[in-house]
Amino acid sequence: MRRLNKKKALTLVKELDAFPKVPDSYVEATASGGTVSVLAFSVMAVLAFLEFFVYRNTWVSYEYEVDKDFSSKLKINVDITVAMRCQYIGADVLDLAETMVSSDGLTYEPVNFEPSPQQRIWHMTLQHIQERLRVEHSLQDVFFKSAIKGDLPPLPERSSSLNACRIHGHLYVNKVAGNFHITVGKSIPHPRGHAHLAALVSHDAYNFSHRIDHLSFGEALPGIISPLDGTEKIAPDSNHMFQYFITIVPTKLNTYKVSADTHQYSVTERERVINHAAGSHGVSGIFMKYDISSLMVKVTEQHMPLWQFLVRLCGIIGGIFSTTGMLHGMVGFLVDVICCRFQMGIYRNLKVKNSCAGVQSLKPLKNSIK
Repeated sequence: MRRLNKKKALTLVKELDAFPKVPDSYVEATASGGTVSVLAFSVMAVLAFLEFFVYRNTWVSYEYEVDKDFSSKLKINVDITVAMRCQYIGADVLDLAETMVSSDGLTYEPVNFEPSPQQRIWHMTLQHIQERLRVEHSLQDVFFKSAIKGDLPPLPERSSSLNACRIHGHLYVNKVAGNFHITVGKSIPHPRGHAHLAALVSHDAYNFSHRIDHLSFGEALPGIISPLDGTEKIAPDSNHMFQYFITIVPTKLNTYKVSADTHQYSVTERERVINHAAGSHGVSGIFMKYDISSLMVKVTEQHMPLWQFLVRLCGIIGGIFSTTGMLHGMVGFLVDVICCRFQMGIYRNLKVKNSCAGVQSLKPLKNSIK
């Protein structure tokens, strides 16, 4: 009984076989079929190779949510060169809460404003990248994926002539809107805010031509290029005001190389001459007014999972195999029709053969009667 049950089970399994094997005696190999097979295998290999590169590639996805972190400090990374001597200028931050942040975290380094040939090439490269970023926004994804943790790379060496001041370092400010500015005179605390000792500096020494080597917010990441990096402004007049209106967007960056909390920003520029007689009031200097967005962006680097790669690979191989088989059959059918060699197989009319054979046998008989 057990053997009978096993035989019945095997018979049932054989009936459910969706891949029946054809005996070799019923298979006919042709030159056209071999040619199509070679082409199909070649296309499969090429597409599978390209699909492997797609599998190795990554892409960046963006998600948006409300920024709930309002108690932490905001880090400002600064590296600006101003065409004035260090003893004549001062930098600080004043936010909307009337909190003044001194420039204790900044270093005032006497330098030459004219860049060296290497530094000029560096700035021209930055400006070219900024121009391409305004057109090709997808380049920002490349910078996100290339970001790493660590110190920023040092700038090329400058010449020894000291007629300018390089202000570089970082500040920690409250996470509210504020104004980072560089103007004439060192800042001093004041009951109603703050003030700068500008009375001791002659107006002839005013020159707020500047070059921004780097300006970013949050954790500084090598590989990320900020919108103001490489900016250079030349003041046509001694009493000149440069204004930058910056909107900061908190950003969480998660890639396969780095995971960091940083900030992106957009900027609008404006500059004007200070002329009180003409109604253009203000203070000469460089003013960066920033505001912080309430939305946070999550930037995540993603990768194709292995199961999806295998499914796509099976689809490529099976699709090409089926498609080439169908095309080969259709082309063979059309060739047989055009060349008048189409045969109907088992449905061929056998009477035609018999009639043709009878006609051929009657011909010798007619000749003998004659």
